Amino acid sequence: MNPSSKSSSPVAQRLASFSRRPMLALCALVGGAAVWHAMPSFAAEAAVVIPPPTEDIAAASGAGTDTAVFAGGCFWGVQGVFQHVKGVSNAVSGYAGGEAKTAKYDDVGMGNTGHAEAVRITYDPKQVSYGKLLQIYFSVAHNPTELNRQGPDTGTQYRSTVFPANAEQTRVAKSYITQLDKTQVFGKRIATTIEPGKTFYPAEAYHQDFLTRHPDHPYIVINDIPKVKNLQRVFPTEYRAQPALVGAGA
Repeated sequence: MNPSSKSSSPVAQRLASFSRRPMLALCALVGGAAVWHAMPSFAAEAAVVIPPPTEDIAAASGAGTDTAVFAGGCFWGVQGVFQHVKGVSNAVSGYAGGEAKTAKYDDVGMGNTGHAEAVRITYDPKQVSYGKLLQIYFSVAHNPTELNRQGPDTGTQYRSTVFPANAEQTRVAKSYITQLDKTQVFGKRIATTIEPGKTFYPAEAYHQDFLTRHPDHPYIVINDIPKVKNLQRVFPTEYRAQPALVGAGA
C-alpha cells in the first residue's frame, strides 16, 4: 500500500490498500461482510496449473528439516498457503532483503528499505521437496508475473522474490523460472527475482497466523482464502486441513 494511506492500525492499513477500488468500496458499503464472502474472485489471483520443476533437490539420507524463504506480496496469504502444505512444520511471516534495523512493518511499508514481505518455511524434505514448494509458490501462492506489486498492494516490498539458502536452491529456482518462461504457461515473463545471501527477520507477533486468526477480515476473504482453496484444488495430495501455526509452536 502507499505510505500516504497508512494509519496507526495494521488492519486499517490493509483495508486502505483496496478501499480505493470503486467496486469493492461500493460493495463494502452496501453489502457488508456477506458481500465480501460472495465475491472473492474480484481481487484474488487465479491459480495457474504448471508443470513440476525438471530439476529438484533430493532429500539427503537421514536429513532433518530444511528452510525456504519466498516473497510474493502480502505475507498473510503466502504464510497461510504454506501452513496448509504437508511436510511444512512452520511458516513464519517476516522481512528479507534489507538490514536488521529496518526490519519493521512501518519501515518496510515505506518501500525504500530493500526488504520484501517474506515467509520462512521450515519443511521436511522427505515429505515435500524444495521443487514442490516452488511449484506451489508459483502456481497458487502469488502471481509471479507482477513486478513490484501483488493484487491490491504496490511497492518493492511486495515483489516476487526467492531468497535461496544455498547454491542448490539457487540452481533449482533459476532452472525452474527458465523452464516456466519457455513453456509460456503464464502468458507473460516471470518477474520473480532471486536474491541469495539475504537474512530473514521474523515479523511482529500480530502478523503471525493472521489468516487463521482473522478468516473474516475483508482483505483475507478477498485476497487470501481463495489461495488456500486453490491449494486444496490444484494440489490435493499436498494439502492438509490443519495448518502448522506459529502460535502453536509448530
